[in-house]
Amino acid sequence: MTKIQKERQSRSRPRRSVSGALALGLAAGLLTALAPGSAQAADTDLAAGPGADRGGWTAKIRRTEYGVPHVLAKDFGGLGHGYGYAFAQDNLCQLADQVVTVRAERSRWFGPDGRSVDRLANLESDTYQQGVLRTGTVRRLLDLPAPLGPTAEVRQLVDGYVAGYNRYLGDTGADHLPDSSCRGKGWVGPITADDLWNILYDVNTLAGTAKHSVATAVPGAGAAPAAAARAEDAPAPASWVRRAADSPDTGSNAWAIGRDAGRDGNGLLLANPHLQWVGAERFYQAQLTIPGVLDVAGAGLYGLPFLQIGHTEGLAWTHTTSYADHLTAYRLSLVPGDPTAYLVDGKAERMTTETVPVTVRAADGTLSTVDRTVYRSRHGYVLAEGWTGEYAYTLRDANAENLRSLNEWVAIGRSQNLDQLRQAQRTYQGAPWVYTTAVDSSGTAYFTDSSAVPHITDALRERCLVPNPFTDGVLDGSTRACDPGSDPDAAVPGVFGPADHPELTRTDYVANANNGPYLTNAQAPIAGLPAVYNGGPELAPRPQLSLRMIADRRAGTDGLGAPGFTLASLQATMFGNRVQSAELDRDDAVALCRAHPALTASDGSRVDVRAACDVLAAWNTRADADSRGTVLWQEYRAALAGTRTTAWQTVPYDPAQPLTTPRGIAADHPDAQRAFADAVRGLAARGLPVDAPIGRVQRWAGIPLHGCGGQYGCFNVLTARPDSGTGGGTYPADVLSVPHGSSFLMATELTDRGPRTRTLLTYGQSADPTSPHFTDQTRRYARKQWVTERFTEAEIRSAPGLTVTTLRH
Repeated sequence: MTKIQKERQSRSRPRRSVSGALALGLAAGLLTALAPGSAQAADTDLAAGPGADRGGWTAKIRRTEYGVPHVLAKDFGGLGHGYGYAFAQDNLCQLADQVVTVRAERSRWFGPDGRSVDRLANLESDTYQQGVLRTGTVRRLLDLPAPLGPTAEVRQLVDGYVAGYNRYLGDTGADHLPDSSCRGKGWVGPITADDLWNILYDVNTLAGTAKHSVATAVPGAGAAPAAAARAEDAPAPASWVRRAADSPDTGSNAWAIGRDAGRDGNGLLLANPHLQWVGAERFYQAQLTIPGVLDVAGAGLYGLPFLQIGHTEGLAWTHTTSYADHLTAYRLSLVPGDPTAYLVDGKAERMTTETVPVTVRAADGTLSTVDRTVYRSRHGYVLAEGWTGEYAYTLRDANAENLRSLNEWVAIGRSQNLDQLRQAQRTYQGAPWVYTTAVDSSGTAYFTDSSAVPHITDALRERCLVPNPFTDGVLDGSTRACDPGSDPDAAVPGVFGPADHPELTRTDYVANANNGPYLTNAQAPIAGLPAVYNGGPELAPRPQLSLRMIADRRAGTDGLGAPGFTLASLQATMFGNRVQSAELDRDDAVALCRAHPALTASDGSRVDVRAACDVLAAWNTRADADSRGTVLWQEYRAALAGTRTTAWQTVPYDPAQPLTTPRGIAADHPDAQRAFADAVRGLAARGLPVDAPIGRVQRWAGIPLHGCGGQYGCFNVLTARPDSGTGGGTYPADVLSVPHGSSFLMATELTDRGPRTRTLLTYGQSADPTSPHFTDQTRRYARKQWVTERFTEAEIRSAPGLTVTTLRH
């Protein structure tokens, strides 16, 4: 196959490592009382209590402003212990809920019809999770030696985290938990290491399964799913598949700015993941330190005992959702008269059938057992859709054997430069479904898709595609000739190895906004990729705007000062709230409504659009909370998308203008006119004036929020409802209207004096609405005020209101 083109630039500066003085200073902090600095530190020393496990671990949890824990320990067991304890203090109920899910006990505790964090009915969730548990996959992977199984350090980290969580629960008691959502509930209890490993496996396989379809499969009873439109951030290889980013606008922005684009010659990183504001996809911010071994700050997903995004002294990195396929869909040719047997090279093979018992709680509280069945082929789970007497469909997940991700994240957290990061990725190959964007203190920027991608060459794909009722390519499962290939440097069979991973190294910039790898840098396309990497040149509006914003900052034409990036201008660029579709098309829309002050809506009614036209004409094309025009523009763009045609556009996509095409609205096109009338009527039907500011319709716990939907070309993605957050950080009754978007924000500059970092955890450290850290950072987000990170010992010790908890065994 075609190898990935690599661009290297030789200029570099010496890289730093963690200083010996710092290491000694941190070690001393474990053995002596913390110096109070400018504020008296409140120090709580907790000896081994009723919830403690054996192991001899010691950890200090130093909390600075906004409840951020800085966990200091002598080893990985102690580090996990402190991190698990700190997380439980803020979010025990959230992790307890995740544990109920991976134990397949949601129907037992909450009834079969409620919804899980996967948006599945509880009975479906439990059926799927029971099927996973009964395969024994996680236990088998745990029995493997590293790098395929966990390293000794990672095992210690997980065991320590479990002990820390259980320690807090034992010290506090379930009946006295601060969060009423689980206080005194029977489903709250100690957790095990197996629970955490199962959560990790569930995260790793997020982009390669279809839980609802697996849980509801019945032999011969399937029907073809309706064709589904592809959301900007959800390029599913089959329309029924649950992806890591299956909600509109879910995904991320990532910029690594090299020394040639930084005004002071430093490397900078912008991390801006767009995930849900409720449930298991929330981030938790922390700093984790083992003197002389590891010192990393950033954020990690709930339920994972390490950080996925962050920085060390010499390296900063982040992730965005990979646009590559992480699974392969196969059509099985069934044995006539037997819907649970299929042909492979002319020979019959029987599906693996697993009957799974699910305990179900009735409305009166009585418990009963419901037996459900899941089916597996040699490729993976068999799906409900399309399962007839002739064919069935099955998924092969490239991450089915991946428990390596935590190894990789810990190794990255110990890295001080890009060489060490690359070595971590080559050794463990654990990134499940994410791109990596990084920069080091030499000012070198780096992008790669090192995720698990099925080894499907273009030649194999073309040879094996079969007719199917679905929206995307399905391969022939009746022959082993269509199985994925393998690379000699791949950690497991069936995936591309590191030599074939798309990557780009630059000294100006690399960037990703949930686009394929092709235009990671506008001047250096990554060409020649297999189709499975989805590396085409055409960009959605948000990735277009991302590259335009970088170009404007480098040229100094964005109104933010002299050319080149500084930490301050990186922050200001993030919160500029630019909207690509408006910058390209707003003037055309105004021309349309000026020429046609009355328009006909889809229902035939005539609509006076003059007031709406005035609003758009006066709008600054930004998505600030008080911007009047953003709501109307989103309504209009949604109506245009609803026409399911682009005939109203005046300029088609042009490869020579990849950042500004397609664009334009034809004033005389009936679809464009009808959509405008429908937008005005739609707002009126919702009781909204045409000049409603975006902060009126999207709020978190009553706080107006800036940002808007990524499908409209908003860089700062954020979508919510007026009542979002009123129930805390748990799932609302309507789980299909979950708020999502900018979550953990990190802007880092790697200087000769160490990292300078500004952060925001937009929804705060705790999902408990009674916690002081539920909306404290949301209010800062609303005011566009970042938090100055405390990374060094001196910075931590000088924090006002610093508290210190010492955990001992």
